[in-house]
Amino acid sequence: MFAERLKELRKTRKLSQHALAERLGISQQAVGKWETGKSTPDPATLREIADIFEVSVDLLLGRELPPTVPAGLGGEVLLPILGTVRAGYGALAFQEYHGAEPASVHNPEEYFYLVVSGDSMEPRISSGDLALVHKQPDVESGELAVVLVDGEEGTLKRVVKRDGAVILQPFNQSYQPQIFMGEELSQLTIVGKVVETKTKW
Repeated sequence: MFAERLKELRKTRKLSQHALAERLGISQQAVGKWETGKSTPDPATLREIADIFEVSVDLLLGRELPPTVPAGLGGEVLLPILGTVRAGYGALAFQEYHGAEPASVHNPEEYFYLVVSGDSMEPRISSGDLALVHKQPDVESGELAVVLVDGEEGTLKRVVKRDGAVILQPFNQSYQPQIFMGEELSQLTIVGKVVETKTKW
């Protein structure tokens, strides 16, 4: 995790390995070893690195999610990939920090990425794709959303509202839709609307 965070921060601040090494008074090879996970800095150097990037040591070590930071020109910002949402049933929505990805959004604090896992949204959305999610408690009928089922299961589905029922509709015809009516509706929590997906891997 430290290796990934260091590389992300260095690239975001447009700092070369050589430039970072010079500021720390060490060799470029040492920075390279940190970024490949072959070694880690001592606690004092960790604090120096944290000061250079104006972040906490906890963030460097992966114990804390990074704030949204500018990614460069073009109005893009880096948004955290907060975890995995399963395009199927039975997985938790948020599992761990998976890095960051740029996006062009106006209110970055309202957005995050999730990694899709499973094939229930094939052929339009594949396992490994990134879903850009806007945090909101409800969506219009027919929109894609990340939904928690009974507080535990995180799933990406098309939400269809019909005759007082909510249907979680997969694109893959091999999967059956889930229908919620009456008291069952209290089991559903909409985490946010999926505004776009993109292939990452």
